[in-house]
Amino acid sequence: MTIETDRLLLRDYTVDDYEALYEIMSDPETMRHYPKPFDEEKTRNWIQWNLDNYRKYGFGLWAVILKDTGAFIGDCGITLQSIDGEMLPEIGYHIHKKHWRKGYGSEAAKAVRDWVFQHTKYEAVYSYMKYTNEASYRTAMANGMRKVKEYPDEKNGISYAYAITRSKWEEIRREHHANY
Repeated sequence: MTIETDRLLLRDYTVDDYEALYEIMSDPETMRHYPKPFDEEKTRNWIQWNLDNYRKYGFGLWAVILKDTGAFIGDCGITLQSIDGEMLPEIGYHIHKKHWRKGYGSEAAKAVRDWVFQHTKYEAVYSYMKYTNEASYRTAMANGMRKVKEYPDEKNGISYAYAITRSKWEEIRREHHANY
């Protein structure tokens, strides 16, 4: 599976992505909104979890690759997550810190959002994050999402949930096409 944007390719993970992913997931700054950075085993398990998701659901988090260099810069995709006790489709993303503030997370998340509404029957898609993760909720907002919930969370203390409905996505697409 491959999704292409102006600057990015999103593709299925392979076990060969381990080193590049470990560089991101083991970094304390990148993972500051997680309970702790990932160790080698947790990083390998992350890849395997996504390979399992591809087989089980037909989707997961995908490797994010820069088209111009072929560099692996993170992941973005759709998984089923417990959001305030309900299993919901969630767009998640991790971008290498040396590529922050270049719009890659938003570009990838928009492509995943479009893919979800074009290839699944979900009526809404979510992103959730620790309340301190401003970059993550800004990416969600850039993706057309709005905050729909704030709730206590054992892992995060407090989590925010953002969402966009299929009808809102269709409205955004109509407006975009009307302007071009």
